[in-house]
Amino acid sequence: VLVLIMIIPGLALFYGGLVRTKNMLSMLMQVSAVTVIGMIAWVLYGYSFAFTDGGGLDSFVGGTARFLLKDVTPASVVATFSTGVAIPELVFIAFQMTFACITAALVLGGVAERMKFIAVCVFAVLWPLLVYYPMAHMVWWWAGPDTVAANPTAPIQAGLIWTFGALDFAGGTVVHINAGIAALVGAIILGKRKGYRTEAMPPHSMVMTLIGTGLLWFGWFGFNAGSNLEANGYAALAMVNTFICTAAAGFSWTVVDMIIHKKASMLGMASGIVAGLVAVTPAAGFAGPIGALVLGLIVSPICVIAVTAVKSALKYDDSLDAFGIHGVGGIVGAIATGILVNPALG
Repeated sequence: VLVLIMIIPGLALFYGGLVRTKNMLSMLMQVSAVTVIGMIAWVLYGYSFAFTDGGGLDSFVGGTARFLLKDVTPASVVATFSTGVAIPELVFIAFQMTFACITAALVLGGVAERMKFIAVCVFAVLWPLLVYYPMAHMVWWWAGPDTVAANPTAPIQAGLIWTFGALDFAGGTVVHINAGIAALVGAIILGKRKGYRTEAMPPHSMVMTLIGTGLLWFGWFGFNAGSNLEANGYAALAMVNTFICTAAAGFSWTVVDMIIHKKASMLGMASGIVAGLVAVTPAAGFAGPIGALVLGLIVSPICVIAVTAVKSALKYDDSLDAFGIHGVGGIVGAIATGILVNPALG
């Protein structure tokens, strides 16, 4: 439910405030449409493709065992990360459903102000099917701790990227890099907005964007702490890291703004907060609080370079910097997770 508030109204208001006045209603509608379509698709086939055994294609995508939520009952359970600890499967289905929805909605930031509504609806069906469900399966699906405990010498049955040893606590790869790259590809395919780089296109309501930012941060505790699947000290660690990394990133983006532009900006603060949330997502349960602080300080300057110098040099129109913040911030966070997980770093 916290992840839902990240999308409607959180992300909708964040993106809606950044576009021009004439496009705000369109942006709100697009985010909402992607969300409701995503929920329907998830219970029909998405959950099954993401989180079941895929048979011969198991490394890449799940199977059909849970189509239409077949055999899911109030009594059915799924594994957590602790041996002998399970949660209701319906809770896990609902939680992961919201992740699928927000990932597709994030992509809209890269193609904002120039994509027809019907095309957005087609995207909401096809992109998760071709990209999100397989990626979620490859990074997150595994047989669970009880299966491993029962057969400790057997190869662990899991998705391809999981078997590589990838650490993605709450979606740095599955959500942010995934959506950020899709946003970049979409922006390149659609081309630039009319008037891009020749007329001013300032955000029409930073007030709305700040409200959206606050709702994103609030809901992100469900996103990150909830990904622990158990209410214990590691959920608390994810919560604290989500506070600290985000605060550090908001601070460092503002400092960069003051150095470059000689003044702070609300746009920079909001962008920094989101960059921090993105970066800490894969690291939330693996880093220590001071590691999260350092990550937040580092990610914003890198994202500033991505949304200014890199975007300007390559001349793509990533309208709301979905790639520059989610894609690049996700990559920074994913790489940093492999470093910050070291116990010697806290």
